Amino acid sequence: MCGIIGYIGKQNAIPILIEGLKRLEYRGYDSAGIALFNKGKIEVRRCAGKIRELENSIKGDDLKSFAGIGHTRWATHGRPSEENAHPHKAGNVVLVHNGIIENYLELKTELKEKGHVFTSETDTEVICHLISSYTQKGHNIKEATQKAIKHLKGAYALGIICEDEPDKIVAVRKDSPLVVGLGDKEFFIASDIPAFLSHTKDVIILDNGEMAVITHNGVSIFDISGKPLKKKITNIAWNPALAEKGGYNHFMLKEIYEQPRAIMDTIRGRFSVETGDVNLEEFSMKESELKKLNKIFLIACGTSWHAALVGKYMIEDIAKIPSEVDIASEFRYRNPIIPKGSLAIVITQSGETADTLAAQREAQKCGAKVLSICNVVGSTSSREADSVFFTHSGPEIGVASTKAFTTQLVALYLFSIAAAKARGVLDAKAAKELLNDLLLLPEKVEEALKLNDSILKIAKEFFQVKDFLYMGRGINYPIALEGALKLKEISYIHAEGYPAGEMKHGPIALIDDDMPVLVLAARDKVHEKILSNIEEVKSRGGKVIAFAVEGDKGISSLVPHTIFVPKINQYLTTVLFSVPIHLLAYHIAVLRGCDIDQPRNLAKSVTVE
Repeated sequence: MCGIIGYIGKQNAIPILIEGLKRLEYRGYDSAGIALFNKGKIEVRRCAGKIRELENSIKGDDLKSFAGIGHTRWATHGRPSEENAHPHKAGNVVLVHNGIIENYLELKTELKEKGHVFTSETDTEVICHLISSYTQKGHNIKEATQKAIKHLKGAYALGIICEDEPDKIVAVRKDSPLVVGLGDKEFFIASDIPAFLSHTKDVIILDNGEMAVITHNGVSIFDISGKPLKKKITNIAWNPALAEKGGYNHFMLKEIYEQPRAIMDTIRGRFSVETGDVNLEEFSMKESELKKLNKIFLIACGTSWHAALVGKYMIEDIAKIPSEVDIASEFRYRNPIIPKGSLAIVITQSGETADTLAAQREAQKCGAKVLSICNVVGSTSSREADSVFFTHSGPEIGVASTKAFTTQLVALYLFSIAAAKARGVLDAKAAKELLNDLLLLPEKVEEALKLNDSILKIAKEFFQVKDFLYMGRGINYPIALEGALKLKEISYIHAEGYPAGEMKHGPIALIDDDMPVLVLAARDKVHEKILSNIEEVKSRGGKVIAFAVEGDKGISSLVPHTIFVPKINQYLTTVLFSVPIHLLAYHIAVLRGCDIDQPRNLAKSVTVE
């Protein structure tokens, strides 16, 4: 995944491009570059490393332009280096690219035979040479691009400029996100809306096979054949301040502390405690559809997959609908058997994850209706789904997902209640109780955030360990997986999450004096089982950390390190356990000197397979 920015307007493009790249740095950060029109030529500046390296390299240069493109890279083809950094240039054509060209070797061989000389290891340079080959035959940049992309197999979002047509940007997409921003006599392209959110909130979201031609006079949209299209302008409600750190040291910490607000925005106006009803219009579904459901498939990747695992417990326990959970990259290749009357719930923060989109399309192909639980309005998943529930948690910049995860849990909780009510397996009184707990959740999360200092003390004791084990049972097993993933992602400590009941089937062999074991000990029907697991760890010298629920007096005498979250029902305890889980990973990573918001080898949304 990479980040693309482009600008044409009345201001100097350079600071706007640099600012946009910084807002997109969560999409890739091993190299960066810009290209801009300067004195009749296109000047390209790029370097390996982070965007600050690029910024430093152009300081003091007498550069000014009113149009240009920029790129921040997450390497797919070719190591991070200056020659592999974007923008790439061939002849009179310069471009930036997000995606993967699957047939680039075949195209590269053909172009080499025609005399084209390549200077990088990337698949992107092939596109540049291909477009240039058509401009050399007399085609303008729009026509050349249309002809070139007919040869491409794979995914791409492209921003293209040409020396023969100054002050024009061509943008085109297939299976990689690309949006156009409409400002006051200035226009933008970007991989993601926060790149230009401080300049405009009016956007056009390009669909697959669409092209934008942008000049100082405006934006024209076409399909690949060149037919003009009329596109809806979407106004984005996000506050630009949500994409800034707001005084926090890292985006991840800011986003952890935004969870009370994010949860409130997710639930606002979507249910009535008075009647016990969930507003089904928010799910774009009818009661009759929910009544007919006989199976649910929950599909996601990474942290969203953990939310799906929690969702299975909620849906089966509350709504009594058989459910199964799939990792998206596996679902698309396993020839799933999808009975008539099935619903696929696709869970995705960005709505652009390649494997999730492919799984979503596979589910639809097999006859399932698709509900997308998504955070980004206008994303591909939300547009292609049969129905959509937006979590409205605001932009999440930190690579390690936090507020998006907890709002996904809330969305699944609401869906479970809605389905249960529609199917007649949950009466109004029980629904009101569940919804009342949800109304209390933002305040409970605020209380959980006050545990920060206690979490920091634990982090200081354990930040130098090499391994970490997380254990939970039932609905909290996925939260153990989530805790282990967060620790791995940002601190690079080896960590594993296990169902506590499986400890004797292997993990117990790992426990010794150097092994910290974090146990999620909710007050539920398996509470006594968890206490037995704690004793097993202690008897083998393991160092136990327990996350428990207020009022559990017995656990303190068993465990030297105990964190108590506020009391709430078993389903929403998963949200409250997630808060200290995320804070612990954060503080350990800070103490280890790790790059919190941009951990090595990771990107925010994996838009390539």
